[in-house]
Amino acid sequence: MKFSLLALYFSLSVVQLLAQVATTSSFPADWIGSWSGVLNIYGPKGLVQSVPMQLEIHPIDTSKEGRYTFGLIYGPKEQDWRPYELVPVMPELGLWRVDEKNSIAIESYLYGPKLMSWFTVMNSRLLCTYEKLDEQTLIFEVYSGEDRLVSASGNAEHHGERIPEVNTYPFSVFQRAILKKKS
Repeated sequence: MKFSLLALYFSLSVVQLLAQVATTSSFPADWIGSWSGVLNIYGPKGLVQSVPMQLEIHPIDTSKEGRYTFGLIYGPKEQDWRPYELVPVMPELGLWRVDEKNSIAIESYLYGPKLMSWFTVMNSRLLCTYEKLDEQTLIFEVYSGEDRLVSASGNAEHHGERIPEVNTYPFSVFQRAILKKKS
C-alpha cells in the first residue's frame, strides 16, 4: 500500500513539474546553433575511441509544423552526416520526436535542461541525452547495453511490505561529448 501511494504521488508530481517546465522553457529556440566537440567512447576498461562530433539545430524555414534541423555529424561531414529533424509532438508537455528521415522516428522528452530518448535497436537498449548547461555548452551522452535481463530481485514480502520485482540490464558502452556553440 505504501509503495502504491508513493508511486501515485510521484507520478502526479512529475506531471505537474513537466507542465510547469514545458510552459517556461524556450526549447528549441535557446538551443539553435552549430555545436561541436569530441565524442569520447568508453567501455568497461576505459576510453576506447574519440571522434569529432557536431550537432546542428536550426529552424526549417519551409516548415509550418515548427520543425528544426537536428543533424548529427561524426567525423568529417562527408563520411557520417545524419540530417535528422526535430518535430514538435506536444511541446507544451515536453514531447518531441527525432525524425531520422528513413522511416525511424524516436520520441524524445524535454525535462528541464535535458532532452532524452530511450529506445531499443538490434538487441541493444540506448538512453540518449542532450543537456544544455549554459549558452555555450551542450552535453551529449549515450548509455547502451544489450537488451537482455541480467538479474531480477525483489518480488517478495519483506517486513510485511510487498516489494516489487526489480530487473537489471547490462551496460557495455558509455559515450560523452562536451559540445561548444560555434554560431
